Order: sequence, then structure tokens, then C-alpha cells
Amino acid sequence: MHAVDCGPRNYEDGAKIDVFVNKVGPYANIHETYHYYQLPLCRPQKIVHKSLSLGQVLDGDRMAESAFLVKFGQSIPTQSLCGEQHIPEEESRKLIEAIEEDYYFELIIDDLKVRNFIGYVTEAKVFPHEHNVFIYTHFAYYITANKDSVLDIALVMDSAQELHHEQPVLLNLKYSVHWNATELPISSRTKEGAVHFSNRTMRIHWLSVLNSALLVCLLVLLVSIIIFSSVKRDLSKYNTEEDGDLLLDNGWKTIGMDVFRFPSHPMLLSAIIGVGLQFLVIGACILVIGSLNLMNVHRHGLLNTLSVVLYALTSCIAGYASSSKYRQFQGKNWIANINLTSFLFAGPMIFAWSINNSVSWAYQSTQALPWTTVLVVLGIWLVFGYPLTIIGGILGRGLNSKYSAPCRTRTVPRQLPPLSCLYSTPVFSAIGGFLPFSAICVELYYIFSTMWGRESYTLFYMVLIVFVLTIIVVACCAVALTYFQLNLEDYRWWWRSVFLGGSVGVFVFCYGIYFLYYRSEMKGLVQLTEFFTHLFLLCYVTFLSMGTISHWASHKFIVYIFSSVKSD
Repeated sequence: MHAVDCGPRNYEDGAKIDVFVNKVGPYANIHETYHYYQLPLCRPQKIVHKSLSLGQVLDGDRMAESAFLVKFGQSIPTQSLCGEQHIPEEESRKLIEAIEEDYYFELIIDDLKVRNFIGYVTEAKVFPHEHNVFIYTHFAYYITANKDSVLDIALVMDSAQELHHEQPVLLNLKYSVHWNATELPISSRTKEGAVHFSNRTMRIHWLSVLNSALLVCLLVLLVSIIIFSSVKRDLSKYNTEEDGDLLLDNGWKTIGMDVFRFPSHPMLLSAIIGVGLQFLVIGACILVIGSLNLMNVHRHGLLNTLSVVLYALTSCIAGYASSSKYRQFQGKNWIANINLTSFLFAGPMIFAWSINNSVSWAYQSTQALPWTTVLVVLGIWLVFGYPLTIIGGILGRGLNSKYSAPCRTRTVPRQLPPLSCLYSTPVFSAIGGFLPFSAICVELYYIFSTMWGRESYTLFYMVLIVFVLTIIVVACCAVALTYFQLNLEDYRWWWRSVFLGGSVGVFVFCYGIYFLYYRSEMKGLVQLTEFFTHLFLLCYVTFLSMGTISHWASHKFIVYIFSSVKSD
């Protein structure tokens, strides 16, 4: 298997190249990982760990020094790694179970991730079922170098030894190093591995995305023509009719004195808008940085670190937007509003992490975060995130005036007409979520395949295009469905406008379940806990961000049409 690139270094001839062992785990379960030395493979008396970044720890890395001796430019013939090992029956059983569960291992060489399998299984008899278990005993490194830099590393495993159930084993692991020179530039570092992981289906990928984009553009054009031609006709009618005739008419103009009535739970709505805007900014920043190649997505944990830092620094945006909205609703409890904004995402995230971390800790998985890392993340939020939310809240409260509606609001709410269940919030939300989901479903497959697979996603420009396209579709659908709702003389649009776009998260969750059972081989409590907690947070963030877009579009549309008619 070839390496995954994480950045080159320069070496002199004969300089030692550090080889770190990292983790092992079932190949189908990307987030079920354990420390390499939990298996009895040349485990030293004292394990020396490498200092890791925050993102690496969050990614489940636990690098430790190994017995491999690799020197730049010097080939090494086959030699023993740590001498002959006597592995007792209990430890041998661990190895057999790991191989039967298709365990892989990961090494880090010159910041390159090198992966391969521990062993393999052969079928001996179908009925009754019997199989033989073999462990690889020879690590053959084929390293390609350009002058003073490592370009690519391939690891070939061979010389297998059979393991027997309920028997100890004598194991002698060996390794060899083979160097090859090349004139290829450093920019092509691990190009072969990248092609294998990312570009094999690029042509189909592009055709599918372009097909979805064309479909979405047609839908947006159709909705825009229908809505704006109808609105223009309505405005012309309402601005020419006499007031007496207007009172006998039906449509959105008749609810002008109720449409700007403040919603129930204004504090929660304000917090959703604030946090949703924050995640829109975070997503846009990550996609722009990735599209401009300002970030090496292969570098260990860099994306995790960037996400944590951006979440903390953009907390001021959430505080400002939430406080501004809350002031428009004439809210009084500012402290509660800021606290709700701070914990609207942090609370569910801590809850999901607690479940996930407890299961990982019980199974001794490297996905369980050390308490030092937990304290670091908590410290970042306490030092930067929460104070910036407060600062944003203060600015939002001080720089924004009270809400000025185009129409006055009557004291007694207007009686709602009887409506069919076809015009209910769940039905409208399903329509509002399905069309945007159709715009992202193709790209969502590739994103899920990289999140729960072995590839590193590099097509940030593609996601950026789909991201912008989805925002446009969500906004257009929200405007269309809000217009239909107002024509039904239903003025309860505040919360429904959030659900119109937020329901995309429900479709993403359903797709995640489909992906789990029909597009992956994930299994086991550790991996399934990781999957569902991550899926829950992804769908929750989708609800907040897309709900913010749909609410903003509906609000702007309603203000526009009621500002364009003559006052009664």
C-alpha cells in the first residue's frame, strides 16, 4: 500500500528517518482504532510516545517509537526487527481475532501514513467451516526519493506464518528497506496513492454533479418565474383596488396586520439564527481555504484543529446575530440569550461526545480523548469562544434598533382559516428539504465515503460550488413555500421558515442510515456509536445553517411584498 502525504522534509545521506507506529483496527470501521502496541508485535518494555497536535489527538492518533531503523538513501537487506518473540496463548488469540476481523495497521514515516494488513485468512473447508489464519512476518519498504526528500513509500507484506488456535507462537518479524531515485518533482509526492484513492471515478463524479446542478438550476428558474410573476400581479392588483374591495379579497394582503406578530419562544429562534450563521461562516471559510490550497488536508488532524479554532473565533458572529434578532423581538433577558446561544451547539456536542467517549474508553479505543485534550478544548472555548459570544452579544444589542415592521400589528390575533393537512408544517418542510437535498445527494455520497472510508477528500472547490448552489435552492424554496402559506392566510411563518430549510438535515440523516446499511460494512458498538454521534451532529449543524438561510429568505421576501403595497 502507498502512503498518504502529510508534507516533505529534507535529509542528508544516512540521516535517520523516524518510523512511528500509530494505530490498528478493523479496516471497515475507520473510527474503531486501538493503539498499535495493544497487539504483541515487537512491543518494547517502555513505550515512548510522540508529542501530538490537538488535531492529531482528536483524530485518534497515538504515535509511538518503533524498532524500525530506516536511514535516508541506505538500503537494508532483510533483518530481524526485534528478534524471536515468544507469544503466549492469550496474546496469540488476540492476533488471530484481529486478523479474522481484517485488522490493518498504520505507521508514520516522514509524516507519511503507511497502511497495510496484519495478516490474512484462507478457507480450508466449507462444511464444516474451517479456515487458516496467517500473519505477515516481513515488512518490505520501497522508498522513492528525489535528491534529499522522500517522494513516496510503498509497504509490501509477505512471508506469512500460520497461527493456530489455543497455541502459543514463536514469531520473528523481519523488515527490509529498498531505495529508488527519481527525477519527479516534490509536487508529485504520493501522486500514485492520491490517484488510487481520489481520482479513479472523477469522470463519473463530475457528470453526476453537473447533472444535479443543471436540474437544480432549472428548478430555481421555474420557481423564480412563477413566484415573481405572481407577486408582481398581486402587487399591481392591491395597489390599484379600493380599500372596500380589498377587504372582500383573499390572499396574503389580508393578513398584513398579523404577519409581523412576534413568534413564540423568540429567544430560541434568535439563538438558532445566530448559531446557524456561525456555521455558515465556518463552512465557507473551510471550503475557501481548501479550494485555494491554503490547507494540506492530508496533514494529520489539521482539519480538526482548524474546525476547533474557527468555531471559537466565530462565536462573536453567533452572539451578534442572536442578540440583534433578540433585540428586534424586544427581548429583555440578555444574559439568558447569550448563554443559550453559547450552549445551543456546545450542549448537544458535549452530550454526543460523552456517549462516544465513554464507549471508546470502555473498549480502550484511541478515539477516547485523554483528559488533557478535553481540558485544552474546554480552555479554548472558555478563553475565546464564550467571551467572544458575550462581546458579539453586546455589540448586537447596542448597534441594532428595535424591529420596524412595514405594517402595524393588531392587538387581537386574526382567526386562522381551516386548512387541510396537506398545508401543514411537516408537509411544507418535506418539500422544502427534498429539493435542496436533491442538489447535494451526489456530493453527499462522496463526502460520506471519505468520512467513513480511507480516502482524503480534496475536492473542496466542488463542495464550494454545491454549497453555494444549495443556499440558492434553499432560499428559493423558502420564498415559494412562504408565498403559498401567506396566500392561505396563515401568518405563522416565523418558525415554519426555519423548518423549511432545516428539514434538509432530516434528509441527510435518512441518507446516513441508508449509507450505513447499503453502502458500508461498518459494524460493532464502537464504530456505530461514532457513526451515529457524528451523523447526529452533522444533521444538527445542517438544520441550524439551512434553517437560517430559509428564515432569512422568507423574512426578506415578506418585508419586501408588504413594503410594496399601500398602507391601509
